[in-house]
Amino acid sequence: MSKTKLTANLKENMAFEMQLNGHTLITDASPEIGGNDLGPRPKALLLAGLIGCTGIDIMSILKKMRVELDDVIITAEADQTEEHPKIYKSIHLVFTFKGKDLPMDKLKKAVSLSQEKYCGVTAMLEKASPITYEIRTEE
Repeated sequence: MSKTKLTANLKENMAFEMQLNGHTLITDASPEIGGNDLGPRPKALLLAGLIGCTGIDIMSILKKMRVELDDVIITAEADQTEEHPKIYKSIHLVFTFKGKDLPMDKLKKAVSLSQEKYCGVTAMLEKASPITYEIRTEE
């Protein structure tokens, strides 16, 4: 079993700085609750991790399938509860693939494999909230 260990240091006020894979990341709260807005909110980073994880999977799978794309846009929309702890009660992903004559069957297979088999972030988050998705294409 492998381990992941991160350490965060207080930068100032409510902002925390950490090193991830050689990159510096700062999280902070919004000014409305006393933060200085020096970085993204931690909960939104869960969605960013989800997009990044599934995006890497999909690109790897599509490269193996020899699917040529002009662009891929992944959007995550999450509904949050009103009461504390405020959690995402549902997450919806929109995968927009851009290119000419894209093979929808291969796009569906790549997204499905990522969401149902490979993306560890999806596997963790869907234990807390349902994740749905849709696939769109554009030329």
